[in-house]
Amino acid sequence: MKLYTFFRSSASYRTRIALNLKGLRFESVPVHLRRGGGEQRRPEYLGVNPQGLVPALEHDGKVLVQSLAILEWLEENYPQPALLPADPFARAQVRSLALLIACDIHPLNNVRVLAYLQKVLSQSEEAVSAWYRHWVAEGFFALEAQARASSITRKYLCGDHVSMADVCLVPQIYNARRFGCDLDPYPTLMAVNAHLDSLPEFVAARPEQQPDAE
Repeated sequence: MKLYTFFRSSASYRTRIALNLKGLRFESVPVHLRRGGGEQRRPEYLGVNPQGLVPALEHDGKVLVQSLAILEWLEENYPQPALLPADPFARAQVRSLALLIACDIHPLNNVRVLAYLQKVLSQSEEAVSAWYRHWVAEGFFALEAQARASSITRKYLCGDHVSMADVCLVPQIYNARRFGCDLDPYPTLMAVNAHLDSLPEFVAARPEQQPDAE
């Protein structure tokens, strides 16, 4: 497997965690999102992913894009250890938590959105950071409320085993810290993150552990 990745990309980070949890070996192919105007815009990478985003996972000559689609594919093809519960309601609950992070929080705060705010709309760095913190707070407020009901041991977002929701949570908190977000209002999320971030599969996926880390 080849994973086209950028060390700070939240979507790449969550994909690395899932690959590690599944015990799958992969080759990291760095795609720098800032250098030279962004390597993701070069024709050779657009041939891999026409959307010009990371991650992309190549396997047996086929390419998958969109991190949650990759996670679902991994779950179907490498079912152990499971990242989705057996119970249908719990499975939907895990997906709901994962989607809240990956579809409601993350897209508003990824590199291309922040760059557009600053370079095209002429927003200051302070204003862009305020934008980031606002949307993280909106999402984490709802996520904290859901986690208080779904987290049994305060080690995982849902139930008592690591899930796809946890795979999405850790990268989002990592980036929230980078942008100076106030995380004190979210004790459940922080307790879950503290446990997950100590697991070897999560440690190995951290941005600073990647070959393209700066």
